[in-house]
Amino acid sequence: MNTQNPPHSRYQALKTNYSDNSVLVIDTTAGHGDLLDAAHQRLRAASDLLETLYCICFKQADVKDIPSIVNALYLLTQDGCDLLEVAKMQLTKSA
Repeated sequence: MNTQNPPHSRYQALKTNYSDNSVLVIDTTAGHGDLLDAAHQRLRAASDLLETLYCICFKQADVKDIPSIVNALYLLTQDGCDLLEVAKMQLTKSA
């Protein structure tokens, strides 16, 4: 996973990128509200998926689906956290 960003780069790579080429990035100059909305969307989706998993009967679940579910939860949660970090960085710069 790629976590490298040049100093003062406008675009910050998501930690969930799997190659050295940052395909998915966060525009660090995006509006604060837009960053928070995107973070909320991803974290809410992860939370909803976890709630669904909590409510289903695990006797019906297929073991081979677990890695896919964990991967989806990881991507959603990590991307949401990355977006929150950029939003937090914006606040500290403006203070």
